[in-house]
This record gives sequence, C-alpha cells and structure tokens, in this order.
Amino acid sequence: MTRPRRLLLCLDGVPFDMVRESRERGLFEGWNAPSHLLSPFPTMTNIALSTMLRATAPLGYESLYFDRTSREIRGGIGKYIGRRTPDKLPSSYMDELDYQEPLPFEFLVYVAPEAVWRADMRRFDEQFRAAPQRRDYFAFLKGTDGLLHIRGAEPLRRALESLDKLLNEIRAWCGAETEIMLFSDHGMTIGEIRRVHLQTHLRRCGYEITDRLNGAKGRRAVAIPAFGLIGYAALFCDEENTVKLAEDLTELEGVDFSIYRDRASAIIVKGAKGSARVHRREEDGRISYRYEQMTNDPLQLAEIVRGLSDEGLLDNEGYASAENWFARTATHIYPDALANLYNALYTERVHHRADLLISLKDGYYYGSSFFAHIVSLKATHGNALRASSTAFMMSTHRTLPEFVRADEAQPLLKG
Repeated sequence: MTRPRRLLLCLDGVPFDMVRESRERGLFEGWNAPSHLLSPFPTMTNIALSTMLRATAPLGYESLYFDRTSREIRGGIGKYIGRRTPDKLPSSYMDELDYQEPLPFEFLVYVAPEAVWRADMRRFDEQFRAAPQRRDYFAFLKGTDGLLHIRGAEPLRRALESLDKLLNEIRAWCGAETEIMLFSDHGMTIGEIRRVHLQTHLRRCGYEITDRLNGAKGRRAVAIPAFGLIGYAALFCDEENTVKLAEDLTELEGVDFSIYRDRASAIIVKGAKGSARVHRREEDGRISYRYEQMTNDPLQLAEIVRGLSDEGLLDNEGYASAENWFARTATHIYPDALANLYNALYTERVHHRADLLISLKDGYYYGSSFFAHIVSLKATHGNALRASSTAFMMSTHRTLPEFVRADEAQPLLKG
C-alpha cells in the first residue's frame, strides 16, 4: 500500500450541521474540516452508499420495493429476519464491510437505539483491533440513525462524544500513520414529523392502490411501497396516468414536488409552487443543464438562472455547464438540484426505478402505518431538501473539498 492504512467509518444518518456543531464543542480536535457530502435523492442509505462507493444498485429504494419485471411489490420485513445471506444484501458495497451490526439489529436500532449504539461501538472496537493491521478497514454503524429518528438531537450529541473518545483511543493504539475517514450516508431533518395521508388522498382522487399492476389497461392503479417512515415516496403506475397523478399530488398537504420523466431526455418537476422542465445535454463528454420554468419556480432557481445569464454562463439555448450549476447550488435549499433530480430518474440509483418520485416537505413522512404505531419520530430523511441531502466527510490526514457529490466520493474514500 503506497498510502497510509485507512479506517473508513460510516455513521448512518448524521447530518453535516451536527458534526460542525460537535467540532465547535471541542470534539474531533485535530481533524481537518468536514466536507459537505451531497447525498443523492431519494436520500436513503443503500442508494447513497452504493453511489458513494460505486457499487451495484439496490433492487429498490427500500427492502420493500416494486419489481418492474413481475409488476408487483416484493420484499419487506423478511429481509431483517434470520442470518445475513447473499439474497439479503441490497448492494455489493456490503461485501466490502468489515463490520456491520448483526442483521436483527437493523430493525432493533429503531426500538432500542441507545443499547444498539453501545453494543455496536463495543463490537466494532473489538473487531477492528483484532483485524490485520496492514490493510484498510471499513465499518458501518447504524445506531446513529436510530438515535436521531427515535430520540432526537441530544442523544446523538452524547453518542458523538462517546465516539470521539473511542476514536482518540484507537488513534493512540494504532498510531498516527493510520488515517481515519469518518463520513455519513445522508443527513436528517430534525423536529416534529407528521404523516402524509398519501393513499387516502389518491383514493379520493379516484385511484386504486394496489400491490400489482397486471390488470387491464385503463385502470387508474398505483403501487406505492410503504416501509420506513421517510420523507419521499416512490409511485409506480401505467405511463398514461403519470401526468395526471403528479397534478393530483399538488393538492396534498406535505408534498413539496413530484418528478417524472418527460419523453426520453427531460424530467418534469411539479408541485404547489409551480412546474418546470429540467433538460440535460452531453456534448464531447461535457454535461450541461437547462432549467425551463413552465409555471412559476418550483425549485427556487430563477435568481440563480439570472446570475448565470448575467455572467455569460448560459448559452443561446439556456444551458449552463454542470460544474457551474454545482458551484451555485451546492448550498441551495435543494442542493445540486438539476443533476440530482435528473439522475434520480435516468441513472440506475436503484434497479427498479419509479415512474414518479415525491419529495415531501421537511416535517412530513410517508411509510408503513404499522411502523408508525410502534415508534414516534423525532427526525427523518429521504427528501431532496438541504437537511436530508447534506451528509459529511472528514479526515484525520487530508483537507477535503468543501463540497463533494456522492458519485465523486469513492476516490476520496478509497483511492
């Protein structure tokens, strides 16, 4: 190995702002400043980590997913029962993990997060010290996600204090030559979270909610996998229903906007704040985007478009380079919105892509009604807004770029 040995440690669901706050409180002293790591929409663990590590795409957005081949909903809670077998690995990034919690803890982390966090830290420490000391080590701790979801910010602050203490002990034990890369998969929206009554609204609008789309054409049928209590929803329907479905969703409280494919090369963004079309163009390996306002400004980008125009960075057709868009929208309310939303529908972030994706407003969630009766949410993630989209990446050895897209993280993490 021509570089220092590296410990990669991923903390599930820890937002950038909480890491910055922890450093202001004196934690992680001697580390370099954290980078804003922009998580892809929908901001979910398996999507984020498979993108960050350039691994295979998961089958669906969650373990309960819609299979486009069989045209039915598959998977679910069975993925968390028994041993971790190959059919339960959502992406090849999990093959690279040296440590992750035992499979049942993936569910228990949302029931007893403090106990899971303490056990996770102890097992990780023991297994890391027992591992060969001449190769990289990759660990993933899920307890942080459960702490924020179920307990809120203060328990996570205490968990970061305990982690800082443990990492100081590890650094003293393994020596300064070992680089520690600490990062998260996505951010989190913290505060009061209310349920979006998505299925009730669609039934009132005349849609049939179903687990299968194998019936006769002409049905207004929609399949909506409902699992985790999160800030997005993936909808599957026949193509002729998509446009009307997005229009009907603008009336539902808690929906920020929906996106769907427009022919073969654009997406439509539609919400109560208006509608827009996002175009992508690739010429000679250079990617550019155009934001076409149809009615009002659903992504709040009009001022940025004017700035790009004033600086001469828009061409005659209204396109600006992906780099210029990124430079001006990395801290936007919807970080890197054009590339992020476009790629959510046109790249293989999941194997079975939705016909329509909903990004909910901060403070709202959709998911399993069964889980909603078990837990009371203090935070969630999944939408395209800044709090959920902004994870972090931080090194003991290197100064990282201030902003990093998820699909550009792999060389920094593992290169």
